[in-house]
Amino acid sequence: MSEKSRLYEIKDELETLDINPTIFARKEIRELPEILSRDEKIVYLVEGRNKTTKHHIILVATDRRLIFVDKEFMYGLKVEDFSYDKVSSIQYEKEFMLASIDIHISENILEIDGVGKYYAELFCEKVRNFMARPKEAFQPKSEPTVLDQLEQLGRLKESGVLTEEEFAEQKQILLEKLK
Repeated sequence: MSEKSRLYEIKDELETLDINPTIFARKEIRELPEILSRDEKIVYLVEGRNKTTKHHIILVATDRRLIFVDKEFMYGLKVEDFSYDKVSSIQYEKEFMLASIDIHISENILEIDGVGKYYAELFCEKVRNFMARPKEAFQPKSEPTVLDQLEQLGRLKESGVLTEEEFAEQKQILLEKLK
């Protein structure tokens, strides 16, 4: 799939989640096809300003990790990502019109301000849901090998689920993958 079509997919995903980033976030969003894994899903996204650098950034919560994206004007791209099990706490503080989010990761505190109040609260809630999951939930699922699939095929034949002909046909398909 091309990078351009992946970008359209991401924009559709954001629209489905009812996330409407401002024009200030477009540089960072354009970088997402290169940052996200092909099957990684966005859970929520907020934009704001890094309190330290004063750069406009986006914070992306996916089904796997938390990602900070800063497409710096002259200096390129800065991406930091953290697995949810590394996040010790996340909190937000509402101000008059906006809010700030503080994320404690290891010994660091990442501070983002200029976030919409409602979005900051929702983002923190989504991240907390992932933080509550067991660590194993974030481990990539390994694909069964062809040998594993052949073993399972044999068990299906032995238990009578597959006929001899079906077994032979499926076995041939799997053996072709080994070539």
